Amino acid sequence: MLNTNESIKTKYLIDEKGHKTAVVINLKDYKSLLQFIEDLEDANDILKAEKEATKFTPYEKFRQRKRYL
Repeated sequence: MLNTNESIKTKYLIDEKGHKTAVVINLKDYKSLLQFIEDLEDANDILKAEKEATKFTPYEKFRQRKRYL
């Protein structure tokens, strides 16, 4: 997973005028970035669900009900 203290080594593709047009990173960093984004999306989904929820069931009560199903 991506650590916020880590720096990703980047390389840039430059056009004829010297403008940066693309970024190149190694595959390990790319996969770490994808995982980081997925984790952020999951955290956002949890926050959204908590905000929109109208009723919560305590975990222990939920576990007891699942045993009988």
